[in-house]
Amino acid sequence: MIARRLLLAGAVAAATAVPASAVTVTDHTVARPEGPRHYILVEPDGAAPGKRPLVILLHGHGTSAALMVGLASFAGYKSQAWSALAARENVLLLAPDGAKASDGKNAWNDCRTDAPTNTTVDDVGLIAALIDTAVAEHGADPARVYVYGSSHGGGMAYRAGIELAPRLAAIGVQSGMMAAQNGCPAPMRPLPVFIAHGTADEIVPYTGGKLGSWMLKGRGTAIGTEAAAGVWRRLDGLSETPVTVRFPHLHPDDPTSATRIVWGSDPAGLQVELLRIDGGGHVEAARDGELPWLLRKLVGAMNHDVDTVEEAWAFFKTRRNAAAAR
Repeated sequence: MIARRLLLAGAVAAATAVPASAVTVTDHTVARPEGPRHYILVEPDGAAPGKRPLVILLHGHGTSAALMVGLASFAGYKSQAWSALAARENVLLLAPDGAKASDGKNAWNDCRTDAPTNTTVDDVGLIAALIDTAVAEHGADPARVYVYGSSHGGGMAYRAGIELAPRLAAIGVQSGMMAAQNGCPAPMRPLPVFIAHGTADEIVPYTGGKLGSWMLKGRGTAIGTEAAAGVWRRLDGLSETPVTVRFPHLHPDDPTSATRIVWGSDPAGLQVELLRIDGGGHVEAARDGELPWLLRKLVGAMNHDVDTVEEAWAFFKTRRNAAAAR
């Protein structure tokens, strides 16, 4: 096992005006029918006062666990937002790598039956095994387990929400998709769901339809983001009328804007939140982030009025799954 201590001075201090913190990052494998699966564990430094909340991070198609925790960059962009949050909020992060798909890229087996470049392995079983391992070996609180996925990882987070709901307190999806050609059963168990999506996303279109780009072929189709929010809103038994808050616009040259739309009034109970980024592309929002020119051309504009990671954690942190703790 290789352990790395990651100092997060800039990110943590900027977010909270507190002294620099650090996390310890270790590499692990878990045995699965398809062979050993790699995951990265991020642990805040210092003794924990009790069991810690766990966020399982699922990367996008062709990227990696290392990207999700800030150890790697993609086309020149790196974010340590989740690791900085883990240090500040005393959260465990667990980021697995997907399996190799037919296009040679790390991928997941989400619910799309029309995506030939998905994998065919049991990734629901992988996530379940990782929860077991985190609880048994790493001090995770079984009542505070959250799955958050980006892009293809978001599609896998939706599948986890369908099939592992009894073990989860909430799921989060950034620029992800619910399948149009769906091989999964319909969601049956109510669950709090956080969704963030840009309306100008050309890889996973906000209104649904064909997925992919000139770099990504064979990615299937999805329903629209608002339709996906509606699936979970109806399952959760929430009113059709949301509470809508537009974030202050912080940068005059930012072509995007951010709006929080929340169905449900109980911040500790069932809610669905949509963080809509008008004009935003296939990328998280980050107040202090900046995309390199080439990546901006590939994925579109980044919003700077809100931090998607902070918004997701604010949604997660009040949720508990009491049944999972028994």
